[in-house]
Amino acid sequence: MAKEKLELVEVSPRDGLQNESDIVSTENKLALIDHILAAGFRRLEAGSFVNPKKVPQMADGDAIFAGVPTRDDATFIALALNLRGVERALASGAKEINYVFCASDSFSIRNNGGSVDETFNVWPDVAATAKAGGARLSATVSTAFGCPFDGEVPVARVVEVAERCFAEGIFELALADTIGVASPSDVHARFRAVKASLPSHVQLRAHFHNTRNTALANAVAAVEEGVRVLDGSLAGIGGCPFAPGAAGNVPTEDLLYMFNRMGFDTGVDLDRAIEGATFIGGVLGRKTPGMVSRAPKWPA
Repeated sequence: MAKEKLELVEVSPRDGLQNESDIVSTENKLALIDHILAAGFRRLEAGSFVNPKKVPQMADGDAIFAGVPTRDDATFIALALNLRGVERALASGAKEINYVFCASDSFSIRNNGGSVDETFNVWPDVAATAKAGGARLSATVSTAFGCPFDGEVPVARVVEVAERCFAEGIFELALADTIGVASPSDVHARFRAVKASLPSHVQLRAHFHNTRNTALANAVAAVEEGVRVLDGSLAGIGGCPFAPGAAGNVPTEDLLYMFNRMGFDTGVDLDRAIEGATFIGGVLGRKTPGMVSRAPKWPA
């Protein structure tokens, strides 16, 4: 019997690197993308189009999209926070854009430049621009499990923001645990509520940070709720410049090992993924959080 498919979206070139204070060269970012593709990933966040003064690590988004290989079997996602970012992403040739909203006002003001309501004012124009530019559009709800400034975020608030995202016809909605505060019960409650509020054709995606060592458990909880698209970052690198204390993403190689053992088909080669994690760890020049890349191979 065929294994059930589980898609892993690799975010290390964007979310993995955006918080690094030492600028990683465009050449090394493209080499990381080559490792990602060689491992079998077919969707990855290649870069973002945000204010380079606020996130200088992502200032080379245009060069990244100009340098990625031309392939029909891979999707390079561009992240944007405003209409100008969407326009820049389209001009760079992006065919998929992930647009980020927040579930809390204080974080939205710091990350997106306005309150939640204010950021939604431009949403119809964003969606129309992406459609006219030939790109499919997804949305992420950040701080969906908690905010570093406003604290607990009610489930009802997450559902409200999710419904407002869907109003412009997105194909996929992600819930992000931006600061890594979620437990499996939180994941069950939020995905269950959002799933009930949106049409069944909207694909759900989960994005977990491992700040409190709960990301793997949360990933299992999301899959138990029917989510079949998960974000990961090779070596567990990452963080958010506007979220104090936010540690790295869930390590992709750790997700791979776990879900492979659970019988899912990810289409990704674990050994090649570990090679990518080792590569970016070497570029950063430090020990990275991922566990599987530091453990003996099993089965040997």
